[in-house]
Formats: sequence, structure tokens, C-alpha cells
Amino acid sequence: MTFLKLLIPLLAVLALSPAPSADALGEEGTAACLPLRDIKTVGTPFRAGEKLTYMLNFKVGPVNTDVASVTLSIAEDEIDGRKALSSRLLGQTSRFYNTFFKLKEDFQSWFTPDNFEPLRFTRSSREGRYTCTNVYRYDYGAPSPVIYADVESSREPLRHVRMDVDRCTFDPVTLFCLARNMDMTRVGEGVPVRLRFAISDEVCDIHFVYRGKDLKEMPGVGLVNAMKFSIEVVEGDVFTDDSDLLLWISDDANRIPLCFEAPLKIGMVRGRLVAAEGLRVAYTKSGK
Repeated sequence: MTFLKLLIPLLAVLALSPAPSADALGEEGTAACLPLRDIKTVGTPFRAGEKLTYMLNFKVGPVNTDVASVTLSIAEDEIDGRKALSSRLLGQTSRFYNTFFKLKEDFQSWFTPDNFEPLRFTRSSREGRYTCTNVYRYDYGAPSPVIYADVESSREPLRHVRMDVDRCTFDPVTLFCLARNMDMTRVGEGVPVRLRFAISDEVCDIHFVYRGKDLKEMPGVGLVNAMKFSIEVVEGDVFTDDSDLLLWISDDANRIPLCFEAPLKIGMVRGRLVAAEGLRVAYTKSGK
């Protein structure tokens, strides 16, 4: 099982990106092709100091166990003299499972706090003996955005890749942060919508569907108002050909992923929020 295939949907499902168009670009050249709320008016749903922690659970037959943890954090930083926010995703197997097969994914993105212009992205991955690194440098000053990517793995030598992209294509972590400011009044329920992200030297397109309002029981909190989504997953050595990943996001000012689940070819994988620190507003339960 590749850990990356489990982490990417957790982030990418939040990137509620309709097909990009030139007419949809904002005045400052940001990804207004996403139906965003006005950041200057309502602010962002997160702030520096936020940290979300998740546990990944694997179930097959009688075996039902937590196998890995994932943390998402936000911090203030600076890139090339420009003020920036930095968002980091760190996923790794628990100490017990490291004995059998060590998995670790470390993603970090930098972007401007006022209009989410991407500045830099790094990835360091290890899956058993396989390793992979990515370094992205964004050029948004050109007429068409460009990602200059340095890609290296234990199977391939270092490659310098130029990716010509549109203004709706980001690395998964930047997309996660951007999409938390989504204007959900402009996302149709039951309508498939394309989302796009770059990873390694590829640009990937998949689709999600907003399934409407829901309530989720969260341990230690109770019932939480949520929005439910399904996202297609890529058939292969992990997922079945007819499986969708289901994800619930808090229907409040924080817009944080609460939990997700997806059937695998063998068993089921689930993820759940176990800790939330530094939230912009209090994390509250439903009144129902």
C-alpha cells in the first residue's frame, strides 16, 4: 500500500476546483477559478499556530488497528524576502509498524497570506526502500504560470522539469489551504467537479461530488455539523475499480476535515481527527 495514495485524497478532496477558465482569474492573478469567499472581508478559516492531528486506521477481517498518524500545521515564514504562510503535512507509520515497513511523507508549502500566491513546495517521501524528493519553485510573474520542479527518487536520477500550468493548479498542500476558504453556496450538490494538482512531474485531474449536509459523531466532542463529499480514487494496487473516498468536513468557520473512509482491494482504510490546536474559532458540537 503506498502511503501517498492515502494522503493525497485527504488533501485533494478539499480542492473543489471547477474547470479553469481565463474569465475566472482574479484581479491579482490568484486562483479565483475556485469559488472563493473574499479573504479581505471574511479572513481565512485558519491562522498561524493551527495544528490538526489524524489517525489512520486499517481494517481487514478481524484486524482493526491504527497504523499511522498525519499532522497538518500552519506557521508564519518568509521566502525570498516576502512574507509567507507555511503549511506542512507529515504522515508516518507508528513505531510498531516501522519495524515491518517504514512509511513517511513530508510535504511543505509556502504561499502569500493575502492572495495565496504559491511560492515554494517540497516533498520528502520514504516507502520502505523507495525514496522520492520534489522541490517546486513557482513563477507567477510570467504570462502563464510555470512550476520549475527538481524531482529525484531512488529509481530515477535528479531531473529538472518545467511544468507549464494554469492558475488553478497547485501542489496538494497549497490547494488544501486555499480550498478551506471555498464559497460552498456556489458548489452544486450531486454535480461532479474536476480538481487539479501537481505532484512530482505530473499534473493530475480527478473529480469530487458534494453530497450535502450531514452529522458526524466525533469522539470526545459529540455530534458535529458536517459537509459530506465523495471523491474518485485511481484504480490500481490499492483501491478497487468502483470505490470512492468519502470525507466529512466541519460545517463551521474552521472548515477542517473530520474523518474519511475508503474501501481497499483488501480491507478498509479510515482516518479521523484526534486533536485540533490553535483554531481560529472554537470547535463546537451540533446543537441536535
